[in-house]
Amino acid sequence: MSLIKYEENGKIGTITLDNDKQRNALSLELIRELDAKLTEIANERKINVVIIQAEGKVFSSGHNLREIDGAPVEDVANLFAECQALMEKIRNIPQVVISKVHAIATAAGAQLVAASDLAIASDNSLFATPGTLIGLFCHTPAVFVSRNLDRKKAAELLFTGDFITAEEAKIHGLINRVVPLEKLDEETKEFANSVARHSLAVLEAGKKQLYTQLQISNDFEALTYSSDVMVKNSQKPDAVEGIRAFLEKRPAEWSDR
Repeated sequence: MSLIKYEENGKIGTITLDNDKQRNALSLELIRELDAKLTEIANERKINVVIIQAEGKVFSSGHNLREIDGAPVEDVANLFAECQALMEKIRNIPQVVISKVHAIATAAGAQLVAASDLAIASDNSLFATPGTLIGLFCHTPAVFVSRNLDRKKAAELLFTGDFITAEEAKIHGLINRVVPLEKLDEETKEFANSVARHSLAVLEAGKKQLYTQLQISNDFEALTYSSDVMVKNSQKPDAVEGIRAFLEKRPAEWSDR
């Protein structure tokens, strides 16, 4: 039985975590299913935005601790290696990934939100990295959480294990938008469409450049890299079309339409 569901609507694909019985835990099986679906989406290039959402009482509770409890170190290492591969897949696919959070996201569930390109949450949502409460610090969630939140807030989240509200998560950079629960579907669709209307080739180039330049510590080295990317992309078909359409005061006709 599949642990995810998938549907497409225009240029938007929606993946739904569908294992409420296990609180949508990022089990090895779910990780593999999600990775495979993202690979398929990336290869087909039919859509421009992927929404990751969940059904049930929580968005995701993180890893399934039963897969760690008493397991050989090799099995635990494999679990985290496959989870890392999933996070890399989210980063590397051409599509923009939006996490849509309707409830609680903890540990690796919060990591999934942090690893997404964008995130929207209902106003009742809560976020936590509660590893300290069970004696296993959220070492891997800390990577993406600390790269989204400011340092002191990330440290607070990680060291206390306490929940923060959706509004706090927005203020400190974990998510982009907070909306009433009853408007979450509508607002997420609008958010996704604001991205999906653009050329996939342009989104792909922009996503790659954004994350690459963030890894360059020197501002002007980052600018040199980005200038080179911009020069090369100025010759691509969608750039040529977009500039001409703007100058001619008409809608652009993107290559993926």
